[in-house]
Amino acid sequence: MSTDHGVGDGVGGARVTQVDEDVTAVSAGVPGGPAASGVSTAARLQALFEGHRLTPTQRRIAHCMVRRAADAPFLSSVELAELAGVSQPSVTRFAVALGFDGYPALRKHLRDVAPAVPEADEGSYNEYQQAVQSEIDNLRHLAALLADPAPVVRAGRLLAASRPLPVLGLRAASAQARGFSYFAHKVHPDVRLLDEGGTMLDDRVDAAKRAGATALLCFALPRHPREVVEGLEYAREAGLTVVTVADSAFAPVARHSDLLLPAAVGTGLAFDTACAPMLLGRVLLEAMCDALPDAQARLEEFDAKAAERGLFVD
Repeated sequence: MSTDHGVGDGVGGARVTQVDEDVTAVSAGVPGGPAASGVSTAARLQALFEGHRLTPTQRRIAHCMVRRAADAPFLSSVELAELAGVSQPSVTRFAVALGFDGYPALRKHLRDVAPAVPEADEGSYNEYQQAVQSEIDNLRHLAALLADPAPVVRAGRLLAASRPLPVLGLRAASAQARGFSYFAHKVHPDVRLLDEGGTMLDDRVDAAKRAGATALLCFALPRHPREVVEGLEYAREAGLTVVTVADSAFAPVARHSDLLLPAAVGTGLAFDTACAPMLLGRVLLEAMCDALPDAQARLEEFDAKAAERGLFVD
């Protein structure tokens, strides 16, 4: 099970895959296949899992393996089951679902494709530099995902068309939701930040729906609050299309999202780092601006008023 400060994983290629019956998730792979030079172990695992229809328990195992990508080729089925919080037979069934004869065959495959040398000369970095290098890797994976811009373009159109636009982010993800909302207010006529849970969350979803909302944007980062999962389920029942930025295509929010865009978090420090989710949020803002015909006019109006008020010192 994850620790209190959360977990993250790699992002895998630029194509859309159906993770289950309810969600379209964008998984990142890197051109050249699993053995391509420079592809991280996490990305190889993500590429191995994509395209398979996994049960919730199997997605939990997959998520655990991506989180523990460096250790995955060397874990026994019992160790993996304990880490994922599932039974050992579930691990065996997971391997079979991926097309292997059993877990030993899956583990052998992972060892065969594991890089012969470290992907970076980590021995030359201190712990702070390693954390930065990990975030650089996450951004590279995000760049590979964006090689196919179609999912982001689709998301931008959904967000632009929703009036109002509710933006949800609780706990660790509240900063991402607040940052998106701050800038979105400059171009979108009605953005509503949802950054508190409890019974108020359902009330505010209802209010947005009554006012004409058609979509909801959610930022979901580990550890994933139960309130977020329940809030997305409620939003979809209310008829909203849910667009989610999450740390993984296997995150608990996946089955409650209509369009999921993954961006990995860094786990090398005491608290997770979220550079890739933040950047993906800015990319979504750009896509939304492209879908709003009056976005440029609104920005120019804001700049003119800011100058009149002397809002900025530069």
